[in-house]
Amino acid sequence: MKRKWMGCLLVGPLFLGFLLFYVVPFCQVVWDSFCVGAGRNQVFAGFSNYERMFQNDMFLLAFGNSLRFLAIGLPAIMVLSYALALFLRSLAKRYSLLRTALLLPYVMPVAGTVLLVDLLFSQEGLANEALLALGLPVSDWLQSPAAFWVMLLLYLWKSTGYSVVLLLAGLLTIPEDLYAVAKVSGAGRLQTFRYVTTPLMWYALFLAFVFSLINAFKCFREIFLIGGDHPPQSTYMLQHYINNAFANLSYPRLAVASVLLFLVILLVLGLFYLWVMRKEAARS
Repeated sequence: MKRKWMGCLLVGPLFLGFLLFYVVPFCQVVWDSFCVGAGRNQVFAGFSNYERMFQNDMFLLAFGNSLRFLAIGLPAIMVLSYALALFLRSLAKRYSLLRTALLLPYVMPVAGTVLLVDLLFSQEGLANEALLALGLPVSDWLQSPAAFWVMLLLYLWKSTGYSVVLLLAGLLTIPEDLYAVAKVSGAGRLQTFRYVTTPLMWYALFLAFVFSLINAFKCFREIFLIGGDHPPQSTYMLQHYINNAFANLSYPRLAVASVLLFLVILLVLGLFYLWVMRKEAARS
């Protein structure tokens, strides 16, 4: 009994802080999304804020761009990081420096990342210099629809290494005996990958997916510094809309956009988790 009370005393401050600084503000945001006005003039308005939001062209643009970024970026980073982890698995056992090198883009300061993008893709950047050298027309990479693909490339470059390190950790926990048994049984590389490696990697893949999703939204820092409050339409994200709503003190729009962003993250995580659980159940 004494140990239980000691545990409650240790966990209590953390739980209280989580309640005060996360749960209560989130509940307040959800309530504000159903109201108009502020303070004593706040009035419950039902779903009218949500109806108006889905009639707002700028919100629809931001929402569509964010979904597009996730729909392309998340599968791409998972496939790329898993392929690199499989390729580097034998090297990771011998060279700890390899894991450090993979994490360098992830730990690179945001300002340094922005300067690198500007060096490569500005009007006088290396990409246009290379196009001129080849006799091809130059492009305004950061102020055109191509900006979306530049930001996607930036996300993959910055976050893939972190996912590779997570997946390498999972691969290195798979017993070598299983591979030896598969080899003796006559299984080829593809069969070993399908029936030995991947079934034992679902939880590691889910963890990598969670961090990749978090990093996809953290990529907004670079997008904001490169494009500002009003970037090209192709890179106008939900975070831009939320930031502009806050700057204009439009709290109902801010609250609705924040709730919808939370629901998108929850839906994506939930669907991937259910898929992983179904695979685990099939393996069992």
